[in-house]
Amino acid sequence: MADEQMPKIHEGKNFRKLTLVEQEYMRLIEERNLERVASLKRMQRNNRYTGLALGALVLGIYGYSMYAVRQENFLDDFEEPVKTTE
Repeated sequence: MADEQMPKIHEGKNFRKLTLVEQEYMRLIEERNLERVASLKRMQRNNRYTGLALGALVLGIYGYSMYAVRQENFLDDFEEPVKTTE
């Protein structure tokens, strides 16, 4: 399967053998690929920020829940009811 790949063409002696239309097309494809890569990098950065924000939100909710539960003291003064004997 690796044998089916076309050889790479670098700007140099092989690049000059191509027609002007082919050279321009290669430059256009390279430009679009660079735009695509920039878009993907921007998307990855935004995904990281979103993940960090969601993680901070989850940790904040968890921390607040632990803090709120620690403050509850209505069961601390619980007295057992007096048993009646009949």
